[in-house]
Amino acid sequence: MIRALDAILRRALGVFAFRDDEDCILRIRFTTAPHPLPLPEGTVPRGALVVELHLWNEHIPPLPPEGPNLAWAVRVRRMLIHSFRLLAAYLEAHPQGRDIRALGGVTVLLAPGGRPAGERLIRRLGFVVLPYHNPLGRFGEFWENLFTWWLMWTFNEASLRHRQLLRLRRTEVWIGAKAFLRRYGGAAVPRSAGATPEVPGAAG
Repeated sequence: MIRALDAILRRALGVFAFRDDEDCILRIRFTTAPHPLPLPEGTVPRGALVVELHLWNEHIPPLPPEGPNLAWAVRVRRMLIHSFRLLAAYLEAHPQGRDIRALGGVTVLLAPGGRPAGERLIRRLGFVVLPYHNPLGRFGEFWENLFTWWLMWTFNEASLRHRQLLRLRRTEVWIGAKAFLRRYGGAAVPRSAGATPEVPGAAG
């Protein structure tokens, strides 16, 4: 049921897989900045075109029973960088990519005041960590977190051993488009992984 609901929401929001690659752990959505984004290369104004990043839950390696270990972390980091390079190639090859001002989105993986390792990794990858404010306040954030908790239970149940629903906190991570392409663009990508957007209305 959760998988079906997730697929319906992706279609409704326009979230799609930009590459057919089993090592890609990201889907994307073209949208606009929900508020001004203060980034090192300049503030991105509200309403500017951005790429919203979404985890491809089915491709994320399952957590070991004892929790995240070094081998799991190294594998996920490698897959994440690979995904960024694929995305950079996708944006460089499509006219719409020239209008993008920033890439990022919302995550519960970086709890404010929690383990600093995750935030250090995100910053080393070039992203800026910003506070998240749901327009509906804590009420709206609760329902977002509930759906996120369901997704964790469906796709990676072991991750729930280290997270409690009422303690989930959301943060935003963003990187300017120019900085992203400087860091991840221009790399060779496997020819076997062609760009295959999801067809609207098809099962995800």
